[in-house]
Amino acid sequence: MNEKINRFKVAAVQTTPVFMDKKATIEKACELINQAAKEGASLVVFPEAFVSGYPDWVWVLPPAKKNLISELYREMLDSAVSIPDSSIRRLGKAAKQAGVYVAIGINERNSEASNASLCNTLLYLGPDGEILGKHRKLIPTGGERLMWAQGGGDTLVSFDTAIGKLGGLICWENFMPLARNAMYMKGVQVYLAPTWDSSESWQIAMRHIAREGGMFVISVAPCMRTSDIPDRFEFKEFYPEGREWINKGNSCIVDPSGRILAGPLEAEQSIIYADINLDDIPAQKWLYDVAGHYSRPDVFDFAVKSG
Repeated sequence: MNEKINRFKVAAVQTTPVFMDKKATIEKACELINQAAKEGASLVVFPEAFVSGYPDWVWVLPPAKKNLISELYREMLDSAVSIPDSSIRRLGKAAKQAGVYVAIGINERNSEASNASLCNTLLYLGPDGEILGKHRKLIPTGGERLMWAQGGGDTLVSFDTAIGKLGGLICWENFMPLARNAMYMKGVQVYLAPTWDSSESWQIAMRHIAREGGMFVISVAPCMRTSDIPDRFEFKEFYPEGREWINKGNSCIVDPSGRILAGPLEAEQSIIYADINLDDIPAQKWLYDVAGHYSRPDVFDFAVKSG
């Protein structure tokens, strides 16, 4: 049984991976875990697809560039991880040495089957260095479907930890009302939303979700310039001339009332922190509990197909 801690610090790591370089990205993540722990964080959250990079080429390359896309997929597969493997064990060691919970976005091979398809996965590690579990993104968005397979309902998971119940969704899954409701029904208290979206409308959505679910929300995106992509990647030529930023981040941490506690942090690689108190949640649930007295199970049926 975990001894419960109601007051603690969380960290959202807004930075860029070493693009398509698994080993260097893992080492960077381990250093940042240690840094956040030294600042007193109990939970450290990384962006979507942090290991080893988001395939932004899906938004700039026309599908007719089949040969180029195929080569980029090979690179992405080579820099992906399996659960477990040596890269995951290295992250677990860092979590254990720091004594923190870690949630990190990864490109994950489907090692249970062909080992040649990729899932956009959120991996959870405990302060003992062990794997708590994972969530695979249910549906890639737009051009992302060229790179990632679909996840299943069996990974709509939450974890009862010493710092409350953790769970979350990846990027635009957060716009899926039924996926959100699945997490609300699990009683998530600290909701993680690693993403690629850094828009103003995303910030509005995070505040809405925090208030709707009556929980703390940690939204974290990478902070990435075109110069962070090595010149050997031909797709860089398809960006508009003079474009500096691919993603400005705008990570934020929101309380259960929808108030922003930290961020949004724009165009800066850094870690943002917030002190949260789980005792702030009941006041919001008394007024509005979407999975409790507002759920009306006499009117609505809800189920998740996990098979």
